Amino acid sequence: MMGMPITVEIIDPPNAGLGPDVFAWFDRVDKRFSPYIETSEVCRFSKGEIGGEALSDHMREVLVLAETTRIESHGAFNIKRPTGFVDPSGIVKGWAISKGAKMIEAAGARDFYVEAGGDIQAQGTTETGEEWTVGIRSPFNGQDIIQVVGLSGQGIATSGAYVRGDHIYDPRDPARKLDQIVSVSVIADDVVDADRFATAAFAMGPEGIYFLEDLKGVEGYVVDAQGIATLTSGFGRFAR
Repeated sequence: MMGMPITVEIIDPPNAGLGPDVFAWFDRVDKRFSPYIETSEVCRFSKGEIGGEALSDHMREVLVLAETTRIESHGAFNIKRPTGFVDPSGIVKGWAISKGAKMIEAAGARDFYVEAGGDIQAQGTTETGEEWTVGIRSPFNGQDIIQVVGLSGQGIATSGAYVRGDHIYDPRDPARKLDQIVSVSVIADDVVDADRFATAAFAMGPEGIYFLEDLKGVEGYVVDAQGIATLTSGFGRFAR
């Protein structure tokens, strides 16, 4: 769904009925926010066919969050492309995971994780009572894990050009090639924050690590084109 694999694992209490509901949620998100579906709400909004009060609550929520992120990142994050098209891909995946996790939590589950395309919200513990361990893949070889982190009540998201190609740009200078940084992984309490700040930090290039360092409750792991990793000062508490 949404052009990526989605995984949901619920440990305690086990509830076989929740999985289909969460997958149905991701399907609705795809139909609403996909820039590749001509009839999606985001495409119709970009073309000026709908707006204002005609927008759904979810669309307005994402637009407000995107504008907040644009301000927080001093313009490094912007879902409005130079063509005028609105593409919320840099924020909607984390937002959808976060909403899916809250759906599961509201149903009474305490130990679970929700993953979409490598971005994860992990709550509680695994079946053996341990924290969830997540591997950060190498941006040079997707079969290699370059860092393992332990999560319980946090989300993680990674931005980079090594999977989907050059899909991220710096809105402040759209022509600038982003080739100094190849991967940015961010941990935050909520995966939606991890997702939006990872995208913003990647667009900033080498300055992105300083942006992450200044954010409260956010930690980052940045890999440059030479394969050198730079960590925010608090990232080490998650490293395993």
